[in-house]
Amino acid sequence: MNTINDTNFNFPKQKSIYKGKVREVYNINDEVLVMIATDRLSAFDVIMPRQIPFKGQILNQIASKMMDATSDLVPNWILNIPDPNVAVGYLCDPFKVEMVIRGYLSGHAAREYKVGKRMLCGVAMPDGMQENDKFPNPIITPSTKAANGEHDEDISREAILAEGIVSEEDYLVLEDYTRKLFQRGTEIAAKQGLVLVDTKYEFGKTKEGKIVLIDEIHTPDSSRYFYADGYTERQDKGETQKQLSKEFVRQWLIENGFQGLEGQQIPEMTDAKLIEISDRYIELYEQITGETFVKADVSDVEDRIEKNVLSYLEGN
Repeated sequence: MNTINDTNFNFPKQKSIYKGKVREVYNINDEVLVMIATDRLSAFDVIMPRQIPFKGQILNQIASKMMDATSDLVPNWILNIPDPNVAVGYLCDPFKVEMVIRGYLSGHAAREYKVGKRMLCGVAMPDGMQENDKFPNPIITPSTKAANGEHDEDISREAILAEGIVSEEDYLVLEDYTRKLFQRGTEIAAKQGLVLVDTKYEFGKTKEGKIVLIDEIHTPDSSRYFYADGYTERQDKGETQKQLSKEFVRQWLIENGFQGLEGQQIPEMTDAKLIEISDRYIELYEQITGETFVKADVSDVEDRIEKNVLSYLEGN
């Protein structure tokens, strides 16, 4: 299982490297960014000790396809996809919030609801809901964009504006873009027999001051999907929904005593577990895109990435 964990390239005119939980971003001459999707797996804001085969390729290819499919609604940062694991795009100044939008009471929202909370990020959640019920209307529940190793935290629209994290003028654009993207994502998912349950979007500003979509979109790391077939029947019976997202990893970790809390030990991830997770990611790719996933050559994956990125940079 030849996976990508940590890269240390030195590209021409490279200014800096930023290493996130999953992606590594190379600044080229303060003009473009080379974003490499590694095979690292993050859950509860903790990077797991082992990597998931082909996960980076899956995330990068879903994100690029979805950005293409939404570019008529919202401008995005991408210029080129020179390698299955790489996106190259405009250097942007990212907003320090993640725009989370939820169509259903699932995941974090459901966990908060179960302990009696009816407000999430300043947004009211109706009484009488059960887990995985659909909200009357999608709700936006932003979170702070945490630095390395820190937990993202819920934050309200009012706090974002009061603290000057985002100006009101810009925030109105972020909200508008978020709702438009979620609507389009919902339509794309429905055509493939899926329900887009919730997701997050990240935005930045180009040097010219244009707000664009950055990072990833509608991937299993940033989104939760249910199978549409049987959704109503499972809800009526109070059964768990059949889903495609990273939530199955979180649930496995919870069942094995890990939620990212201090003193908790990450359970062992065997080769069989890694392959199982990889297969689930591939399943999502094929479900959401309607295409067969083609595994890239990983015999010397870092050499492949370096050659492809250099070829692109030298040609531009």
